[in-house]
Amino acid sequence: MRQLTTLDNKIRIVSQNLKDRDSASIGIWFGAGGRYENAQNKGIAHLMEHMAFKGSRNYSCEGVKQLIEGVGGNLNAFTGEEETCYYAKVPRKHLSRTFDILADISFFPTLSKDELEKERTVILEEIKMYHDLPQYYVMELLEELLWPNHPLGMSLAGTSQTVSSISQEDLSSFQRRYYVPDNVVIALCGDIKHEQVVKYIEKKLGKLIGNKQDKFLLARKGQDKPAVKFFAKNTEQMHLALGYLSYENNHKDSYVLSLLSIILGGNMSSRLFSEVREKRGLAYSIGSGLKSMADTGMFMIRAGVDNQKIEDALSVILDVLKDITRREISQDELKRAKEYFLGQFLLGLEDTMDHMIWLGGALISQDQIKTVEGVVKKINAVTLSDIKRVAQEILSPKRLNVSLIGPLNDKQQTKLGSIVGIA
Repeated sequence: MRQLTTLDNKIRIVSQNLKDRDSASIGIWFGAGGRYENAQNKGIAHLMEHMAFKGSRNYSCEGVKQLIEGVGGNLNAFTGEEETCYYAKVPRKHLSRTFDILADISFFPTLSKDELEKERTVILEEIKMYHDLPQYYVMELLEELLWPNHPLGMSLAGTSQTVSSISQEDLSSFQRRYYVPDNVVIALCGDIKHEQVVKYIEKKLGKLIGNKQDKFLLARKGQDKPAVKFFAKNTEQMHLALGYLSYENNHKDSYVLSLLSIILGGNMSSRLFSEVREKRGLAYSIGSGLKSMADTGMFMIRAGVDNQKIEDALSVILDVLKDITRREISQDELKRAKEYFLGQFLLGLEDTMDHMIWLGGALISQDQIKTVEGVVKKINAVTLSDIKRVAQEILSPKRLNVSLIGPLNDKQQTKLGSIVGIA
């Protein structure tokens, strides 16, 4: 059974009772992430996430890890564009102590100056690591094309310059501004009692006050012409990413686009995998995916391609995309996509952690309590004509963005630009 309680200070608590589970998972979600930053403080949300684990009002850095890992649990956190989540999965009898630890480190961190200097160094190395991994860096380049001169087009981890300039007071100010009750969702999943968890959450956090004030900068909705970004690097293979501006959270065609993504590149029986890898041997890996936020989204394709076959690979990928905008898919292909989506979706919800992330993520980012029945109904309602209509809308040539990392020469760049449609 799923239940939702809103405390007097507006903290929302959502739980899903999953019978006969030995584990329980909890996440404390804050509606704050990378797009609430600017060019001067980029990376502060990610740095704040790291600093929370360095000690709090009641727990030391080592105590945080030992108290949860010492009972067989695990804990971590992640920062997105619109949310930050501190989470843990533990044997269910340790849930109340685990909540106390997560709440303490996120709401009452010490933000020590000495720890800040040490963690700053760690993140600077993390930034270097991602720049050295072309399969990750190519996505940063793609996002720069999709959202130019916007926080969404800047690295979530920030730059060496911005991270080096963030002060202790900057972190405290960010924490006071966004880590406030009406900007919080606490999600729990497992064989738990809702009333019981509400009681100890209210005891710990019920007297906190504060309202989120800031809003993020809206993203652009359209694009007039295709764009490319090349980064020359001596790699063993070309790292290619294609991206199209797509739908925001809660868009009426979100599930149509999810099925389109599966059909194009969601698994080994998808069109792109079959055509680009299996039939032609042009890429080792290729797949598609989605990213959606409050006011924008991205449909993307990513591939690792032989250095000598990049032009052919890009041409074939674009041909596959063009074909799906011109001809309806078969009923059998749509059925297989639906079965794959629902199978993966339902399998994921068997785990308390995955279920918690689905539950809490929807509430903090979409202000929704989603149900399995609702998702199944929307997937089953998608038609062949829906797929073609959405493909024609999203996969328009003028909305195409291409980023590429590899040992590119000027001649290749000119040819690839011509394939994309850049004069």
